Amino acid sequence: MTKYENQIPTTAGMDIKSLTSILRDSLRKNVERRPSGSIPVERYLQASTSEFSKLSQVTWFGHSAFLLEIEGHRLLFDPMLGERPSPVSWVGTRRFSRELPMQPEDFPVLDAIVISHDHYDHLDVASIRSLKNKTKRFIVPLGVRKRLIKWGVPADQITEHQWGDEFTFKGLTFACMPARHFSGRGLMDRNSTLWCSWVIIGEETKVFFSGDSGYGPHFKEIGSKYGPFDLTLMECGQYDKRWSNIHMMPEETVQAHLDVGGKLLIPIHWGAFTLAYHAWNEPAERVTRAARTAQVRIATPKIGETVIVNEQVVTTVPWWRQTKD
Repeated sequence: MTKYENQIPTTAGMDIKSLTSILRDSLRKNVERRPSGSIPVERYLQASTSEFSKLSQVTWFGHSAFLLEIEGHRLLFDPMLGERPSPVSWVGTRRFSRELPMQPEDFPVLDAIVISHDHYDHLDVASIRSLKNKTKRFIVPLGVRKRLIKWGVPADQITEHQWGDEFTFKGLTFACMPARHFSGRGLMDRNSTLWCSWVIIGEETKVFFSGDSGYGPHFKEIGSKYGPFDLTLMECGQYDKRWSNIHMMPEETVQAHLDVGGKLLIPIHWGAFTLAYHAWNEPAERVTRAARTAQVRIATPKIGETVIVNEQVVTTVPWWRQTKD
């Protein structure tokens, strides 16, 4: 079995001492790991034909799922739209929101679905099966193709890529780039598929999606080759000092955005599930504070709220402080 490795030595922080402290933290009751009430979700509003061909915009669906509409093309990233990021429907943390901006069957036709890695909170069987007839192209890192074929996606609709691959699709340039993470969906398949970040370049707009990643030198390397970026979507959530090699702390999220030469930052990988031991809304508080200190432009949209990439005014309302019972 092929085993993939990070560019630099990376441990997941799962030694005996860490596991003991994780067990202790799992029993703590003084951290609000889920919202006490419902969180706001906006309905997705499809742009008119004339607007769609001109605008570049992004709509966040919670966690790392987002719809990127760029220069007349629709790309859906890491569409985990299910209730639980788990191998079975009755185990694991439940989604915070009671609704989605749009159900899978209501999605418009997509140019492609793009995947960063195969973890359950990024690659969901039910979501893929519900969406597979909405597109004829899946763009994935090495090894993920076999999973999609197993779930009914035609093999000729899937392209696999390794770090450094650069290719064009429907007038857009894509680059599959490194991330500092790991992969696997079971006990025996760890690192058997590749994990990655993605660069997407149109005629006028450049976007970077970090995938899941600890902080590392790859961000400056990507920025040097492809930056600056009009928009970055950077992981910010489910972090912990014990596994900071594979998930950035919020302050590192801001630094990574600066490293790649980002202009506007949207922090993702939070707001949908409890997968770590920090408060559910702590990522938003910390990343906005760090962005303010570093004078970084940041947008914090509600789930389902669309952000126009090059618009001067962006959403910064702290909606996570206003949950409703």
